[in-house]
Amino acid sequence: MNEVTTQKLVSDVKILIEDAEELLRATASETGERLTELRQRLQKKIDEGKKALAEEESAWRRRAEEARASTESYLRENAWSSVAIAAGVGLVLGLLLRRD
Repeated sequence: MNEVTTQKLVSDVKILIEDAEELLRATASETGERLTELRQRLQKKIDEGKKALAEEESAWRRRAEEARASTESYLRENAWSSVAIAAGVGLVLGLLLRRD
């Protein structure tokens, strides 16, 4: 899953949790055994969702940090190769853009 999709999913889940919490607050004054049971189950699911979301977000950040460290390490070990590749790409793009 790419970064944009993951961020969108995390955002959507946070909004869903906020909406569910608002619904719980709005129905707090309602009575009835079935409604009370439903509110308790919903609150339990919200708490589980928050925990899972926090764990997934933490894992995503850890993977991003590992990728950053790996890239940085590669660039340090292959600095001149990286410079040569960047210069080659720049030259090719420059030639392509110069052509009319």
